[in-house]
Amino acid sequence: MGPLNGYTVIELAGIGPAPMGGMMLADMGAEVIRIDRAAGASHLAMKDVSSRGKKSVVLNLKEAAGIDTLLRMVENADVLIDPFRPGVCEKLGIGPDTCLARNPKLVFARMTGWGQEGPLAQAAGHDINYISITGALFATGTRDGKPVPPLNLVGDMGGGGMLLVTGVLAALLEATNSGKGQVIDVAMVDGAAQLMWMFHSFQHLGLWDASKRESNMLDGGAHYYNTYECADGEYVSIGAIEPQFYALLKQHAGLSEDVFGDQNNPAKWPQMKVQLAAVFKQKTQAQWCEIMEGTDVCFAPVLSFVDAPAHPANVARQTYIEVDGVTQPAPAPRFSRTPSMVRNAGSGPGQDTDTVLAAMGFGVREIAQLREQGAIA
Repeated sequence: MGPLNGYTVIELAGIGPAPMGGMMLADMGAEVIRIDRAAGASHLAMKDVSSRGKKSVVLNLKEAAGIDTLLRMVENADVLIDPFRPGVCEKLGIGPDTCLARNPKLVFARMTGWGQEGPLAQAAGHDINYISITGALFATGTRDGKPVPPLNLVGDMGGGGMLLVTGVLAALLEATNSGKGQVIDVAMVDGAAQLMWMFHSFQHLGLWDASKRESNMLDGGAHYYNTYECADGEYVSIGAIEPQFYALLKQHAGLSEDVFGDQNNPAKWPQMKVQLAAVFKQKTQAQWCEIMEGTDVCFAPVLSFVDAPAHPANVARQTYIEVDGVTQPAPAPRFSRTPSMVRNAGSGPGQDTDTVLAAMGFGVREIAQLREQGAIA
């Protein structure tokens, strides 16, 4: 049983960070009930990793009976995840005021890109836009090239899904003391800004030039914190920041003190990168792994996410699991007494409608009537 066993989460179906947050809560033992719409519902959801461990109820929220059904479900829930633009839930009649009136202890978590208020609140956007106004996108890329999107990890997942889980857990903890729920405004732009905290510190300390890319210690500017191509076309990563680790890099790579002695002189970084690149081109990725992996050089092979599950360290830690033929990351973090687990691959849309409603006090005849009214499917 995970640490959230006994908690019930209602997740209004959405995309990206909200489903990720629901997935993590399900991994931790919460009963997560995804509210799907009949229109556009797809059984491909069963192969969506974020669906794992969740149940599915199909409700027609355009019908009064569908709205009433959801509100009755809210009475039995601890958390509701709202993935819509600001005001959508209010227009549907399931806004936070209405839901909290039915369940004063409810945590109403709202997941948006721009936040619930402000000049961009009603504008469409995606990860690339949210990280644009926080400096995260500007800082990523090559010195003379354009900014490069770091997948959608910074805005959607780190700044969105992770922040959603953090907020939900904090609000649930507070509710155990106060007996009161609350609304959480989770905005990806806020989360992306939070993730940039260290670079604000570096800038004020004079350790970073925010006006440039690939010119600083952690953005590819430094030769000792970079990736290098090997003889076989594969890549390795080096993160030898600390002096003692840098000394080991020089030792294992056979680097001369004359050329590589002045580690933290940015003026010399470009030339040292060129020379270090030539060194790494002399051996294959596997050969460099034999020399450096497991040492304090701060070294790792650069793997695709398809190849990553086979790496010995990931195998040993069981970092990846397979659920119904789909390889995916295992639940994290790990708990010593109440371990997280993936209970199933996830339900198809509406697969659990009857059983979930019955468990929440709906009678057999009542469920049949709701189906006749088109409120459920």
